[in-house]
Amino acid sequence: MTEIAASDFRHPRRYVRLDTILRLRWLAVLGQLVAIFIVVQGLEFDVEVIPCVIIVGLSALLNLVLQTAFNPMQRLEPVYAAALLALNIVELAGLLFFTGGLQNPFSFMFLAPVLISATALPVRLTIALGLLAVACASVLVFFHLPLPWDSDDPLVLPPIYLFGVWLSIVLAIGVTSLYAFQVTEEARKLSDALAATELVLTREQHLTQLDGLAAAAAHELGTPLSTIFLISRELEKSLQDNSQFAGDIRTLREQAQRCRDILAKITQLSATGAPFDRMPLSTLIEEIVAPHRDFGVAIKVRIAVAGTSEPVGTRNPAILYGVGNILENAVDFARTTVEVNAWWNSDTVEIVISDDGAGFAPDIIKRIGEPYLSRRRSPEDAQSGHRGLGLGVFIARTLLERTGANVSFTNRIFPDHGAVVQIAWPRQRFEAEETPAEPAS
Repeated sequence: MTEIAASDFRHPRRYVRLDTILRLRWLAVLGQLVAIFIVVQGLEFDVEVIPCVIIVGLSALLNLVLQTAFNPMQRLEPVYAAALLALNIVELAGLLFFTGGLQNPFSFMFLAPVLISATALPVRLTIALGLLAVACASVLVFFHLPLPWDSDDPLVLPPIYLFGVWLSIVLAIGVTSLYAFQVTEEARKLSDALAATELVLTREQHLTQLDGLAAAAAHELGTPLSTIFLISRELEKSLQDNSQFAGDIRTLREQAQRCRDILAKITQLSATGAPFDRMPLSTLIEEIVAPHRDFGVAIKVRIAVAGTSEPVGTRNPAILYGVGNILENAVDFARTTVEVNAWWNSDTVEIVISDDGAGFAPDIIKRIGEPYLSRRRSPEDAQSGHRGLGLGVFIARTLLERTGANVSFTNRIFPDHGAVVQIAWPRQRFEAEETPAEPAS
């Protein structure tokens, strides 16, 4: 089967553009200035304006320096992006210190930098930022200036309420960050897996195009080979049998004839309507099974002949790869035997692949076909420290479902053991002609 390297479609490290971080910081600066203005001018509360404005001003100054000294479009190393987010947390803690600590309703803004990190940075940096935010929130419980409020009726919150605010901030940081990370990671895995699927399909389509190239080569080589054959035959007739060149000329003619025969076979394979393009179900199964024989596992093929004629389908690379990948997994995990059963009727075409191995684990059987779900660990992988990407079944299922197949995964019923994969097509879809993709306008 086609091998795929992770480097073909994945970026093992995550990068955030400096422009993204700067936009968020400018938004924070603007929001902080508006909040200070409303509290001082609109609500007429007593606020330590000068320290707060200094903190906001330093943040704006840093933004200007970063925007002028560096290209905003460049992608930051994760550590540098995390450092800027950590600075946001420290700046927020400074502002909260002068405006009531955790009594300030804006204390929940500690969530923002950690949430951004969860969606864009590695786990270790997100955990570090979360711990920094929790540490800052913990310090603000004990050390802060009074909350700006009406001096005639000061607001005094009980310690138990402040503890509840602190606990809610800690829990919100943990839960929302974990949720955001899981959602982002699933989307990233799905994107990578779909890219891998497209890569495999493209490679298989390139293989199917070789028959056209072979036909072109046969056409181009046919004329010079015919000329060589005719000249060698005339030379053989003109030379005496006892000539020292007679044997060489005869060999040259025979080899030229052999080349012509080979090219004739290639031309037949590439002809429209030949078995290379369309094949009966039994022939398709034999082509899929052939590469996996002689690996110490017996492959038994059973085809139930129905009353209707045998279905004939297009030699679809998606079907060849998808069924072949599932068969390869069955051979890998089987103990002694793999069974390939096929049957059809007027409405359905079905292939069932089963083995006598351990079967699917109960905890993953409902998730079979998801990207990056793999328990394979071959001896070669154990020595090299390499693990498969776990994309094989996902790619196979995706390709088969594109051809109209319904793929299901089960285990054999006790006392039998082993995995069972059922692939079923509507017969009309299986026998449909492939339509070439229209060129993009």
